Amino acid sequence: MENKANIIGLGAVGLWSLLALVTAFNNYIPAFQLLGFSFFIASIVGVIFMLLTQQSFAIFLKLKWYVWLLGIYGLFGYHLCYFLALRYAPPMEANLINALWPLLIVLGSVLVLNKKDANSGLRWWHIIGALLGLSGVVFISFSGDGAAFNWKYLTGYGFALLCAFIWSSYSLLLRKLPHVPTAAVTGFCFATSVLAFICHFLFEETVLPDTAFLWFMYVILGAGPVGASFYLWDYGMKKGDIRALGAASYLSPIFATVFLAWAGFGELTTTVIISCVLVVLGAVLASKDMFMKR
Repeated sequence: MENKANIIGLGAVGLWSLLALVTAFNNYIPAFQLLGFSFFIASIVGVIFMLLTQQSFAIFLKLKWYVWLLGIYGLFGYHLCYFLALRYAPPMEANLINALWPLLIVLGSVLVLNKKDANSGLRWWHIIGALLGLSGVVFISFSGDGAAFNWKYLTGYGFALLCAFIWSSYSLLLRKLPHVPTAAVTGFCFATSVLAFICHFLFEETVLPDTAFLWFMYVILGAGPVGASFYLWDYGMKKGDIRALGAASYLSPIFATVFLAWAGFGELTTTVIISCVLVVLGAVLASKDMFMKR
């Protein structure tokens, strides 16, 4: 069961690695409009999933208030802070600080795993694996012009750090709610869509795609990287090895860079290759429990 959940959780990481590429085709869309539309599509994905699995929509009425709060905190809170981080700090530094969330998941796993389980403890390979992943992200971030931290961007850095905390804490707390069905994410996505559209109409002008291809990329963002990924992640966090999934999450920004290079948005340099090796080694090391019986 756990290995199945790990594979499903890795599916979310794979979809997130496509996020930068798909977003690159949508970078003319205002941020909150893009967020609102994407999560609306994500909620449709959830509705289709519920219909196919014959789940009752009455589950939304049975969810406790704190479950709704957690879902909105994780999905809307994270993205709101992410946009604010990019507004008040350069993208390179903001993304580098945000990249702490997989490490925080690995380290925070000791707080949510069942202490009666002999395999629940945090082992050296989990920590080293997560640090290798972080080093890969840091290595690629400081290549070229690199990241240059400056105190004048402290507000943006604060929002980026809050991003890392929100997503890691949301992910860890999912583990404490195994009784809440993954279909509940449908409601979280819809609530996030409503809040994002409110922000859009308050602060932005509406911009629509003008070609069929751009409409396709507009929809595919909500169907995959900002859609199905959250359902897969929910299942993985609740039933899989959160330490291994946390460390493996560092594959996302590295593979995103590779996909961007293949699509012509950058170059596949030696730096990228070295970063890939570091992250893959870290992910394999942290996930060794998946392949070896103790």
